[in-house]
Amino acid sequence: MADAALGVTPCWELAFDADGDADGGLRDRLLREVVDRGVKDLVVLAHDWNDDRETATGLCDRFFAPFPGLAPNARLGYAGVLWPSMRFADEAVPGRGRGAAGVADASSGPALDKATRAALSTVLPGRATLIDQLARMLDQQPEGEAALEEYGRLVRLLVELPPEAPGAAFASDTLLEAGARGEPRMFLGNTARTCREFAQALAQDAPGPPGVPRVWDGARELLRQATYFAMKRRAGAVGERGLGRLLGRLAQAAPGVRVHLVGHGSGGRLVSFALRGLPRGVRTVKSVTLLQAAFSHYAFAARLPHDVRDGGVLHGRQDRVDGPLVCCFSRFDTALGTGYPLASRTAGDDREAAGPGLPRLLGPWWGALGHDGVQAVPGTRTLTLADALGTALPASGCVNVDASAVVRRGGPPAGAHGDIFHRELARVVLAAGRIR
Repeated sequence: MADAALGVTPCWELAFDADGDADGGLRDRLLREVVDRGVKDLVVLAHDWNDDRETATGLCDRFFAPFPGLAPNARLGYAGVLWPSMRFADEAVPGRGRGAAGVADASSGPALDKATRAALSTVLPGRATLIDQLARMLDQQPEGEAALEEYGRLVRLLVELPPEAPGAAFASDTLLEAGARGEPRMFLGNTARTCREFAQALAQDAPGPPGVPRVWDGARELLRQATYFAMKRRAGAVGERGLGRLLGRLAQAAPGVRVHLVGHGSGGRLVSFALRGLPRGVRTVKSVTLLQAAFSHYAFAARLPHDVRDGGVLHGRQDRVDGPLVCCFSRFDTALGTGYPLASRTAGDDREAAGPGLPRLLGPWWGALGHDGVQAVPGTRTLTLADALGTALPASGCVNVDASAVVRRGGPPAGAHGDIFHRELARVVLAAGRIR
């Protein structure tokens, strides 16, 4: 991400592999230049799981664009975190309108297009045969529950990691999620039932009158959600092992530079796990802003309301921020309001979803930060967007901001999940960091 690549300057690219290892040349360039360029406030943005490299760079370009005009006197620098994620190629690119429909229509051609198959092969190397088998089943849509069970087995094989793999420890959002208890229910039990649940949710969220649920639409969504699960795991590893350590080195090289972390979707999980990877004593992170963050709304809780034995995997990490942790959420984000809770239920949970309005029957247990904000953290304040921009934000702790006033546009299956390109959200980042 050379300066010429974006409309803002100075800017840098920070790239990490799936295990969190940084591109040393890009890292060293940032460490060398950030002081020379006179930066006092560095805004670091991590993209979502469903972005390829081109889309991620475009996201940084669009999101950073308002900052110079909103803070003309600030000595700002910008960094985009690029991590190996993927985009389903027939879905909308955030901020660029819609391409093909979010759920493929079996009558219009293959249900898993060539570009998406190639992307899956890139981010999940060594699994080309599995991907071809899944694509063939989605295209042919064989009848019977046995076919769906075989499909579910292949999906599980696609995304599983051996326990000793570096990223395997980063799948959970609560402390007690381990083994079968923490395994998402979508990978276990009756795959046909899970696919029907996804199909029903997709039909409910489609524009116009509710459609007829089609089980292979749900099967495709199962693959999409399983890919999200693999990228969620990866985001945690890149955040803690990669970005967190890099921020420690930056604090040594440029102790006067104030860092402001921003994450969209799974990028929110990445920057939050970076707080876990910060070396002891580092206090240069002055704000964190989560935009439609795609992980548990209990991740920062010391105790879960429905299970006091358990707590969030990031509990207390908001205290590593020398300023507020701001969570922007929207009720129009159907990716997090519908798909996320269905996909995130674990095998140890005995609550079932069935019948009309099934996502609502899941209760609050599987909610996402980007749908209703930080939960079960004492002292958390919740503000409207207007109030957040009209008054000084709290100087520390967790702050929820209901951004539904602007984050509201988008079609199925994600809804407004990608609708983050608003001056108001840039103003929230500046307000959280006390950047003027």
